[in-house]
Amino acid sequence: MKVFVSWPGYDPDDPATGRRLIEAGHELVLKPKVGRRTADELTSMIAGCAAALVSTDPFTAGVLDAAPDLRIIARVGVGVDSIDRLAADRNGVAISITPGMNAETVADQTLAMILGLVRKLAEQDRSVKAGRWERIGPLTPTELPGKTIGIVGAGTIGRAVMRRLSGFGVSVVYFDEQVDRFEGAGKLDALDELLERSDIVSLHLPLTPDTEHLISAARIATMKQGALLVNTGRGGLVDETALFEALRAGRLGGAALDVFESEPPDPAVLAEVPNLLCSAHMGGISHESVARMTESATQSVLDVLAGSMPDTVINRDALAVPS
Repeated sequence: MKVFVSWPGYDPDDPATGRRLIEAGHELVLKPKVGRRTADELTSMIAGCAAALVSTDPFTAGVLDAAPDLRIIARVGVGVDSIDRLAADRNGVAISITPGMNAETVADQTLAMILGLVRKLAEQDRSVKAGRWERIGPLTPTELPGKTIGIVGAGTIGRAVMRRLSGFGVSVVYFDEQVDRFEGAGKLDALDELLERSDIVSLHLPLTPDTEHLISAARIATMKQGALLVNTGRGGLVDETALFEALRAGRLGGAALDVFESEPPDPAVLAEVPNLLCSAHMGGISHESVARMTESATQSVLDVLAGSMPDTVINRDALAVPS
């Protein structure tokens, strides 16, 4: 069977991933996603494929309805907001994820971004490379001890971030209706209270209709003057237009974004936005995590195409295994 692969760097000769699919008799259709991809482009690419081992490709209802051979979408990662779940269910297409395999990696990225903002590392880097030596003035950084860090979403990643912050002399608070207690952090009952109290806010939620633009213009207005915002969750959690306006106006002291509403973002949109630290949705990516996730996604594809149901499938009732 044909297996569409969009995860960049997927190696057909790797004995733990690509070679396993080939030795099982499957044909790889390698189309790495390294930029924007439209639904029409994806529809053409996956024609005749029984499985898709993917990045953040736009599996819209139209794409899924036009792919009658498709049996599984194996997502390398845990976010499925790029997949129309109802359409996948309707078409009997399994959706698998790689849960827990990059949580510590995302937590590392989050802490790096927090420290990068606090210590103004990107600005200092540009200044030194431009021949300046600005130790005092606008590029003078601040420090973490004594700050209040607000974690929005205390799932596996949020808790990993809180553990990392325990040695920095900070006060950690969190908002998550599903988590009653976490040692070393105080639970707040309202998101607005967290935003009002926190010097730094870090987002760790999935993107759903309820969380889209959770950080809106109105909520940004409730944050502390000069507060910092870090988003390693999903781009749609934040109203980017409102965020960038707040940064230009000096309402917020800085923001670090690993994820964006449109990926990759238009460079023109980011131009002239001050105190903005960016990375290319790298939060969950490391050599180690990529190996774990691609091996898991490969196994999920092999299982479904062989007629079994792996534990990684999140819509198990919709799974239609081939006979």
